[in-house]
Amino acid sequence: MVLGMPEGSKEEAKESLAGRAKGGLLFMGGFVILLYVIEILNTLMRHGLNSTFGLRPRSTDGVLDILTFPLLHANLNHLLSNTLPLIIFGFLVFLAGLRVFITALAFSWLGSGLTVWLIGGGGVTVGASGLVFGFFAFLLVRGFFNRNWWQILLSVVLFMAYGSILFGVLPTVLGYISWQAHLGGAVGGVIAAILLRPKPALTQVSRS
Repeated sequence: MVLGMPEGSKEEAKESLAGRAKGGLLFMGGFVILLYVIEILNTLMRHGLNSTFGLRPRSTDGVLDILTFPLLHANLNHLLSNTLPLIIFGFLVFLAGLRVFITALAFSWLGSGLTVWLIGGGGVTVGASGLVFGFFAFLLVRGFFNRNWWQILLSVVLFMAYGSILFGVLPTVLGYISWQAHLGGAVGGVIAAILLRPKPALTQVSRS
């Protein structure tokens, strides 16, 4: 008899992972399709949606724009640059489960938006890059909190492949790049990883 996980449990784990993988592909695929549909409509309207639903820093009306600005982009090239990392990082986060994904998404979204609203420069901010930075930061720190060697290895690989994007959280002289959105998204991802970290096991004390 081989010691370890029972065969039934192994099969259930495989099915569970396969289900999460399928769900991640469907969700991220659907989300990206939605972004392209919105971009097509926005292009037909000469990107008039950006001025209405883009995020305007320190504007009372701009608070609601926190909910909409990641859905809009400056142009098709802007959306294309966000598409692949958004799918990859979002899919990897989804593998940890729907609750984990929703938490990481919410904190990345809100962190990015609130940071832009509070300290953003002039003009209107649009784009899903804050979500990209949030998912990326979440994946980087999650493995260390979980003490999971597979997740740590994944974090190292991600850092080697995409670590250069972390420079996007630094202030830049390029006015068309919102480092505030990147920084806020990354902070939100880290906060989500902290909140979702495993709780320390309670030590049982026996009395004699």
